[in-house]
Amino acid sequence: MINAAIIGATGYAGAELVRILARHKEVDIKYLCSKSYEGQNYADIFCNIRNIIDKECSKDDIEAMAEECDVIFTATPQGYLNSILTEDILEKAKVIDLSADYRIKDVSTYEKWYGIKHGSPKLINEAVYGLCEKNREDIKKARLIANPGCYPTCSYLSIAPALEHGFIEPKSVIIDAKSGTSGAGRGAKVANLFCEVNESIKPYGLPNHRHTPEIEEQLSYAAKEEVMLNFSPHLVPMMRGILVTAYGDLKQRADGSYPTEGEIRDAYEKAYENERFVRFLDEGVLPETRWVRGSNMADVNVVYDDRTKRLIMTGVIDNITKGAAGQAVQNMNLMFGFDEASGLDLIPAVP
Repeated sequence: MINAAIIGATGYAGAELVRILARHKEVDIKYLCSKSYEGQNYADIFCNIRNIIDKECSKDDIEAMAEECDVIFTATPQGYLNSILTEDILEKAKVIDLSADYRIKDVSTYEKWYGIKHGSPKLINEAVYGLCEKNREDIKKARLIANPGCYPTCSYLSIAPALEHGFIEPKSVIIDAKSGTSGAGRGAKVANLFCEVNESIKPYGLPNHRHTPEIEEQLSYAAKEEVMLNFSPHLVPMMRGILVTAYGDLKQRADGSYPTEGEIRDAYEKAYENERFVRFLDEGVLPETRWVRGSNMADVNVVYDDRTKRLIMTGVIDNITKGAAGQAVQNMNLMFGFDEASGLDLIPAVP
């Protein structure tokens, strides 16, 4: 058994961490931290945990928690962890950060896109980008995990195989993405009220949504060259889920031919054939958010458009689970030598 602490336990990602870890056979949740609810019983805030967890919310003293816990999850706003994390803390406990503080390797890029001065830039290079399907072996040896963003997770899984094999032009990629309202967090915002969101859909963050540099950086690693893309997120009136539909121009070969649909499908099938949480769907079956809701699954497929010589790449995840808490637990399992799927055998909830 390992002891775990969750800082930011009363946000949506924090609550999802609690839901998953409460049934993990190898984990004891020792601390649930929340400034807003300090001293309150957690089950009074999230009644789904009643009679499952009986614990009060405490203040977030990360140094004290590092003395007693093996792993600390930080489901906190950008800027929180990088302002307090030290080498001394990492020597005592592993840290899995669900914010963007350590995802982007260039500190100036982080500071430009997030408008925050980074407080511990020396730790950025040590942080492992926690996309298990990409960095599994590095994650096993890590002390600090930069848990990927929800949009970047879905975008990478949908697009990366096409770039890795040189099937599409790296600078032709356009990502059209849709997210449920939980992606905006639990804080009270007029723009996210039911009457503002219901029966409507809207783009936001155009043309410079802050997940753009993270997506470009990770896809550039896949392509082995710079990827510059358009990323257009939209808010849709559902609670959970992300849908990515991305487009890329097929790359013409020296002999004038283009990659075939069979070659592309074979590459995707090989990329994900041994992945427990990524399902490459049968030809003609397009991903739907309802088929992954409440699970750590990602569904991916591609459509070959011979008329326009473009590849359409599409994928879905639950933004709170595979896009945040589920992926964080998947990382934890690798870091501590547990079965990667421990606690994550979550069958999608239908309807």
